[in-house]
Amino acid sequence: MNTLVTVLLSELPLAAGWAVHVWWLRACLNIARRDPLTGLRTRDGFTRRATALLKDPRAVVVLADVDRFKHINDTYGHAAGDALLKATADRLAHHVGRSGVAGRLGGDEFAAVLIDDHGTAADLLAVLHGVLARPVDGQDPAVRTTVSLGWVRAADFPADDLSGLLRRADEAMYAAKQARAGTRRAGLGWLFATVAGRRAGRTGARAEAPVVGVVA
Repeated sequence: MNTLVTVLLSELPLAAGWAVHVWWLRACLNIARRDPLTGLRTRDGFTRRATALLKDPRAVVVLADVDRFKHINDTYGHAAGDALLKATADRLAHHVGRSGVAGRLGGDEFAAVLIDDHGTAADLLAVLHGVLARPVDGQDPAVRTTVSLGWVRAADFPADDLSGLLRRADEAMYAAKQARAGTRRAGLGWLFATVAGRRAGRTGARAEAPVVGVVA
């Protein structure tokens, strides 16, 4: 018995060291999946969480793109542009809540998956659109813009994975931006995928690719 206790005690430092190492690796991985500017999940971290949330039939996929972001950068400087992105991220994450997830896909493009408990996604996103258009605290009041939103209910397209739903939301967002409508929902028409899986008009997309139907 004494021998067994001695062996177990001798293994404790190794086990403790391994536990600390595993914790450190997880912390590093978590940091790597967070955007350093906004604190939102990066594309990889967002994809992992969003894919899990799509198992819920109430899931809604949202794509958001900051309007006139280059103008803000060119006119007021990159610090103002960064402040705008940070404010957009904070407001989006707050609106999505703990039951959903928000991520920065790159540049001024954000995505989210929210759980629509009461079937009022259109109203919720209309409110969000107004919130995102508010001036940035601590900045010149002129440092403000709108954010175009495209969204789709996952339940409308049960055969689509996250990538397909994001493409539909992207089409709707682009239509909203072109029409200055603020928010658009992806319609129930067919999504005509391009060679690179991007909407018409984006780099890598076929010029002849038609736009998916959208409804206000």
